[in-house]
Amino acid sequence: MFESLLGVIAIVALIIIASKQQSRLNLLERELRALRGLVLSGVAPAVATKAGEASAEAVGEPPAPEAPKAAADEAPALAPVTEQAAEQALPTRAEELPAAAAAAAETTQAGPWSGAEAPAEPAPARERPDIETALGTRWAVWVGGLALAFGAVFLIKYSIESGLFGPGARLTLAALLGLALVGGGEFIRRTGYRVPVEGGGSAYIPAILTAAGAFALFGTVYAAHGLYGFIGAGPAFVLMGIIGVATIAAALAHGQALAGLGLLGAMVTPALISSTAPNIWALFGYLAIVLAATAAVARIRRWTLLMGAAFVGTGLWTLLYLADAPLADFAVILFISAATLATLAFVWLGRGEDQAELDWPSIVPAFFLAITALVLFVHPTYAGLGGPLRGAALLLGLLAVAACRPGALALLFAAGAATVLVYLRNASGGTLELDLPVGGLTFEGLPIELSGAELTRIGWGLGLVFAGLGLWQARRLLVATPWRAAAWMGWGVAVPLVVLFSLWFAYGNPDRDLLRAVIAAVLVVAFAAGGEWLARAEEPPLTGGPAVSFALGGAGVALLLALHMGFGSGWTTVLSGAAAALPALATRQRGYPVLGWLSVGAAAVVLARVAFDPTIVGADVLGTTPVFNWLLPGYGIPALAFGLSAWQLARTTDGRPRLVMEAVAALFSLLAVAMLVRHAMNGGVIYAGTPTLAEQAIYTLIAIGGGGILTALDMRSPSPVLRYGSLAIGVLSVLFVVAQHFLVLNPLFTDERTGGIPFFNLLFLAYLLPAVAAAGLAYYARGKRPQWYSAMLALVAALLAFAYATLSVRRLFQGEYIGLWAGLGQWETYSYSALWLAMGVALLVAGVKLSSQVLRVASAALISVAVAKVFLFDMSELEGVLRALSFIGLGAVLIGIGLFYQRLLTRSAR
Repeated sequence: MFESLLGVIAIVALIIIASKQQSRLNLLERELRALRGLVLSGVAPAVATKAGEASAEAVGEPPAPEAPKAAADEAPALAPVTEQAAEQALPTRAEELPAAAAAAAETTQAGPWSGAEAPAEPAPARERPDIETALGTRWAVWVGGLALAFGAVFLIKYSIESGLFGPGARLTLAALLGLALVGGGEFIRRTGYRVPVEGGGSAYIPAILTAAGAFALFGTVYAAHGLYGFIGAGPAFVLMGIIGVATIAAALAHGQALAGLGLLGAMVTPALISSTAPNIWALFGYLAIVLAATAAVARIRRWTLLMGAAFVGTGLWTLLYLADAPLADFAVILFISAATLATLAFVWLGRGEDQAELDWPSIVPAFFLAITALVLFVHPTYAGLGGPLRGAALLLGLLAVAACRPGALALLFAAGAATVLVYLRNASGGTLELDLPVGGLTFEGLPIELSGAELTRIGWGLGLVFAGLGLWQARRLLVATPWRAAAWMGWGVAVPLVVLFSLWFAYGNPDRDLLRAVIAAVLVVAFAAGGEWLARAEEPPLTGGPAVSFALGGAGVALLLALHMGFGSGWTTVLSGAAAALPALATRQRGYPVLGWLSVGAAAVVLARVAFDPTIVGADVLGTTPVFNWLLPGYGIPALAFGLSAWQLARTTDGRPRLVMEAVAALFSLLAVAMLVRHAMNGGVIYAGTPTLAEQAIYTLIAIGGGGILTALDMRSPSPVLRYGSLAIGVLSVLFVVAQHFLVLNPLFTDERTGGIPFFNLLFLAYLLPAVAAAGLAYYARGKRPQWYSAMLALVAALLAFAYATLSVRRLFQGEYIGLWAGLGQWETYSYSALWLAMGVALLVAGVKLSSQVLRVASAALISVAVAKVFLFDMSELEGVLRALSFIGLGAVLIGIGLFYQRLLTRSAR
């Protein structure tokens, strides 16, 4: 069925091609007759000359000088000569055939009889080739090459089934067929094969014939070894390797696709050739040879895809060996890793070759070599037999190549990431998840069984190399390529700090480790001095670019580590907060942008510490002494340092860091007061349950006061942080009042004891003082904040005053406990009506005096509530004289209010 289908396809394709070619021949004859007419009319010389110029431009040669006008009988020879010269000058390289040949062919074919001049600018994009062109130039060639390959297979199958030849004869014929195909492809190439059709380069017939021949030769050698046993594993291995390398070399003449086929065959060969006693050195020696040969060919043609595929194949074989071997030979691993690095550095990138951009094929060996180093560190068997030492040597090799070849910067990232992963795992004390399902290669949660001393020595060595090499490379590349300098300095800072943290956390004293604190202090000085050394080499100097920022950032992190290592929890929080002021003060001497962000980073660390432990030193150490305890310096000193940082940054670098420091300064100021209040009112217990109404009242007063302080600071030194911070705190305070004072903690619902003192009691603290504070802030914010903000605060102040007065009346009748379930008396009910009417009148007077519409609206609302109470509640609940007094009082107040508004409107009209 398959043979019949191929035959039908071939016949249909040939019929279509023949029909179309006959049409083209007829068209060509007509155009030749038209050309002869033009020649006889005397137009030919100029047209031919232009055709010659166009042909010369197509092949990259200068145009010939314009020939003098010839006789009419000599003119017909000009166009053919020009066309033949252009044909001979077509490019011969396979990858240039489609574009260059098509351009030359279009110029020489269209020029002579079109009568149009050759365009001075590049021609517009050509239309897609039609189905006939695709069938004739590409599909036929592809199907033909496939048919040849299958034909060889079917021929061998037929000879086996018919018993025509023996195994030796069949293999000999298959080998001869493969050699014939390779020879045919080379013969066609050497006879001047051209593809003057757009898209024809992908159907380059010599390359397809050579690929089919290589396929047949690979199959022949494999059958001779695997099926018939004519040759042993060694000769078969050598022969298939030779075929693969030869195919890769032939790709120089036939294109990258053929090189890919040869590389695939060469990489698969070790898997196809099995042996009872495999020679690992022979395997990886062979892989090194294939890799080097592929790199040489790929470098000549700059075939990045082929180079990346070669590195993938070598890396996969290395990982498979590590996974499947009972105990891999460290020498073999180091050999293939060194061969990979040498091929990358000296063959692919080339000696002394300086690349401005990152070479992406180098990412592949960087990944595989980093994984190899991780396995040597992580695998329990390798770790116990000196694997980490070999892994460290491999990481140093990555760094060396990255330093010598700018294009291989990916090796730096791979080495840094591998080192950081190993030592972060060591610090966590858990397991490093490394799951790579590649042919059974799976390492999940493998512990590192190493002595702390060995891992410590390796860590110190790697940290010193990264720091020293990073600083030196950053200085060398600082002006030419700042982003490369930043990369080197970044890893030169990150690796030593991670190693130091890991060794301290894993093998040191987490509470206090003076030795490692001293080492961290040395890193502070080294990184700060290195940053200054780099800054002086900048152009212009002392600008504080990315590399300088990484160095100073490393100094800041090292300082925080030193504080955590050398001091207890209380002093660490206090000193870390104070350290935030150091970078801000340094802006007096250097205007580096990173300095402000270093202050922000220190503030973030302090915020994380207090979020983790709000007691600063632990609940058991804090004690019960009000105010004068660790909460005061733990929150107060950082607040002062943050405020100083914001003040200094506002006068030097300014920008967003200043805004952030203003925000955290305000936050820590409020936190300091709130935590001290909570500590004092809960007997030294910070982690108490729901706060009481008294404690919540303190928080509300703090929030309202904080909003007023931020507003005043913003008026003196305008800042978006202060402006929006004051609005946010005001809104939060209102939400606290509504949720806590009126609902959750209201003594009417909780029946909490209000105190025995008539005036200075819980109601005074929870309602009257917040009402006065909210009213004062509303008055102060008028004209300084949006109108809705002042109106909101004024309304809340009126509601708090109403709640205070109402609850005070109930306390007068009910005593210290005023829960709703105690009921209402006659005089108490009447007192509420009188009180609310009096308060409504007072609010009306205040609203008129202060020209506050909010207070006047609140007065109207309160009087409406009193009216509704009198008619809906008092009428049914009160009896006798109290009912009459209630209605009389209400009527008198309403008439008085009407008279008051009439006089007010009359005065306004006058």
